[in-house]
Amino acid sequence: MVYPMKNHREKFIKRLLYLGIAVVMALYLTGCGDGDDRRIFFAEILSDQQADGDIAFDPVQDLYTITNGPDTLFFGIDEVDRNLPEYRAFLDFPLEGSTGDRVPLDAEIQWATLDVFIDEVSFAGVIPTLLELVQFPVTGLTPADFVSLPLQFPDGSDASLTFNLFSSDEGDFVLIDITPLMRRAQWLGLSDLQLRFLLDFDFDFGIVGIQDRPRIAATAPLLTVRFD
Repeated sequence: MVYPMKNHREKFIKRLLYLGIAVVMALYLTGCGDGDDRRIFFAEILSDQQADGDIAFDPVQDLYTITNGPDTLFFGIDEVDRNLPEYRAFLDFPLEGSTGDRVPLDAEIQWATLDVFIDEVSFAGVIPTLLELVQFPVTGLTPADFVSLPLQFPDGSDASLTFNLFSSDEGDFVLIDITPLMRRAQWLGLSDLQLRFLLDFDFDFGIVGIQDRPRIAATAPLLTVRFD
């Protein structure tokens, strides 16, 4: 599920609310519980810009153009270019604490959200989006990562989510519920949550730019996890 966030103030209110809830719940469960000492925790993790990137595939020239660590990640199909290159965007969230809080391997995930700031939505009013749980090298993307198979859920289906982005999201925050993907990454014991954005296969064109500037923490891609 995708939730638009209408201004920067809501971003900071959301973070303060998460922190407040975490503190209150921790105090309540510690001092007022029924003997169960389970505690609730929140982790906030920025993406690792150096590992993030996008890949553009030109089907006419059979050429892959890889950009590692840009300030804006693109996914979708560029209608202006006569070769119609397709872009796919990659985000890496270290879970061991190097870019934020740590999520222990034995944590039980209650829910997880991905918060991104949309720099650009072009060529279409609605962008059907596919978000996949994948693995790629943190040392730099390769052409193989463009077409690599996503990881799978226990039932053998692809570990992915589908949702729509809209032209009205340009210049705004979008909050995406990624709980199933985070739970799967945790069950697999992954050290990083790695995600790939691409245009849903049944759509012809449209391109989205996601801001990725870790020096501007208010708009950098943010993973929030609630766990116990």
